[in-house]
Amino acid sequence: MKGSTYRRCSCRDPKTGKELGTSCPKRNSRNHCTYSIRQELPPREDGSRRSFARGGYPSLKAAQADLDHVRALMALAESDDPEGVQLIAEMLSEVSRDKLPLPDVEETRRRLNAGQDLVGSLTVSEWLDRWLAGKRIRKSGVSRYETDVRVHLKPHIGDRRLDRLRVSHLSEMFTAITDANAEILEQNAQRRAAVEELASVPWKGLGNRARRKAMKTAIDAMPPFRRVTGPSTRQHVKATLRAALNEAIGQQIITFNPASHVEIDPVRKPKALVWTDERVARWQQTGEKPSPVMVWTPEQTGAFLDFVAADRLYAMWHLVAFRGLRRGEACGQPWSETNLDRHSLTVTGQLVQDGWDVEASEPKTDSGFRVVALDDDTVSVLERHRKQQEADRAEWGPAWVDTGLVFTQEDGSWLHPGKVTDLFERLVAASGLPPIRLHDLRHGAATLMLAAGIDVKIVSDTLGHSDTRITRDIYQSVFPHVGKSAAEATAKLVPLQRKTAAEKAARKAEKVRKKAKRAQKVGDENKYRLKKPKK
Repeated sequence: MKGSTYRRCSCRDPKTGKELGTSCPKRNSRNHCTYSIRQELPPREDGSRRSFARGGYPSLKAAQADLDHVRALMALAESDDPEGVQLIAEMLSEVSRDKLPLPDVEETRRRLNAGQDLVGSLTVSEWLDRWLAGKRIRKSGVSRYETDVRVHLKPHIGDRRLDRLRVSHLSEMFTAITDANAEILEQNAQRRAAVEELASVPWKGLGNRARRKAMKTAIDAMPPFRRVTGPSTRQHVKATLRAALNEAIGQQIITFNPASHVEIDPVRKPKALVWTDERVARWQQTGEKPSPVMVWTPEQTGAFLDFVAADRLYAMWHLVAFRGLRRGEACGQPWSETNLDRHSLTVTGQLVQDGWDVEASEPKTDSGFRVVALDDDTVSVLERHRKQQEADRAEWGPAWVDTGLVFTQEDGSWLHPGKVTDLFERLVAASGLPPIRLHDLRHGAATLMLAAGIDVKIVSDTLGHSDTRITRDIYQSVFPHVGKSAAEATAKLVPLQRKTAAEKAARKAEKVRKKAKRAQKVGDENKYRLKKPKK
C-alpha cells in the first residue's frame, strides 16, 4: 500500500492566516521545515479508507525510520489472515489518532499470536476487576482481596496502564500510604485531645454549656478516628497485587511483575512469651502485655480450666488448650469425624467469618486436613459433652437444629466464631488470670507439647502446619524451667577446670591436712616399732 514522506512548512500568511506551503520563502532553508509521513492502511470493513499520519520529524532519516516501522508492523499479519490484518490496521489507526508511541514489532508479534489486545490500554483497575471476578476461593478470602483493591490499589494505581506499571509507581504508592498513616495519627491525636478536654469541662453553668457546645461542634468537624495501615496490611496489599500481576503474566498480558521487586518494611511476627511471675506483676501494675502473643504456664492453664469447668463449652476450651485446634476448626468439628473409641478426630472443615456472616469452609491448606490424637482425659471430657448435648436435644425437641457438630449453641445451631472469642475473653477476665487471646490457647498447646519433649514434626502435624519451621519460629515459647534444665544439661557436657580463689584455698588446705595426717600415721608406726620388745 502507498506510503510516503514529505516536507511540511507550517508558516502562515499574516494577512489570510493560511499556510504558505511551497510558497514559503524560507522553505529551502535546511532546518526550517519538518518532515511528515503518511501510510495507507487496509480499509475498514465498511470499505471506508484510513491511514497512518504523523509529522514533526526533524529530518528525513527520522521520518523514513518511522515509516519503515509502520510497514514492519503491517507485515506482521499474513495476507490470508483478514482478522489479523484488521487488528493491525485498527492498532495503527488508534496509535495515529491518540499520538501514541509506535509499539515494538516483536512485542506486537507476541500479542498478535497470543490473541491479546495489540494496544495495551488495559488499566490496572480493569485488570483487578477481571482478576477478582475469576477467583474461585472461599468468600472471606475474596473479601480480603476486594478490600485491598478498593482501599489501596485502585485509588493509587488504578488509572495506570497495566503494561506500563513500574516498580517506582508502587514505591510511590507505599510512600503515600506511610504519609497518610502519619496524617491519620496526628488527626487521631487531635481528636483524642479534644475529646479529653471536653470531658474535663463541667456540665453546669451557662458558660460551660456554651463552651461544651462549641467544642462538640469542633469535634464533629474533625475527621473520625481511623486505623492506620500497618506493616502486615501493607505486605498483604503487596501480595494481592503480586498475585494479580502473576495471573496477567500467565495470560501473556504483561511480561514483568513490579510487585515482586518493590521493597517495603518487613513484618516481624511477635514471639510468644510465657506469663512468668515477673511479667504478671508488671501487668498488674501497668496493665500492659509484654507481647501481643502471650502463653499461660501449665499452672495458669489448669487454673483457667478449673474455673470454667461448669461452662457449657468447657469441652471446647479443653480441646483447644490440649490439642491446639483453631477456633474455626473447633466450631466446625462434626461428630462424624470424631471417633472417641479410637481416641482421634479428623479435621476436615471449619466455620469462618466473612464480615459478621458465617460460612462453612474447607481447611485453608492441605496440611489443615489432619488426624489429631486424643488423650484419655480429653476423650472423657468429650463423652460427657456428648451426653449433655443429647440431653439438650431431648429438651428442645422438634426445635433442635441438627447440624451434626460437636460444639453448638443451646438449640444445636452453629456457633458464631466471633461470639466464641468474646465469650472466651469474658471468661479470662472473670478468672483474674493474665489476658491471652483464644488463639493463644493454641500457642499454649504447642508449647506444652514441645516442653513435654514431643518431636517437633508430630507437634507440627497436630497443629496442621505445612512446615516444621513455622512451629519452631512461632509457637516454641519455652517455659522457664524447661529452659533452665536444657541450660544445665548443656553445661554439663563441657569439662571445665577453672576454680575460684576460695576453691583453690580450700583444696590446698585439704592437701595440707591429708599430708599432715599421713605424716602422723607414719610417726605412729615408727613409735610402735620402737616400743616393740625384741625376741
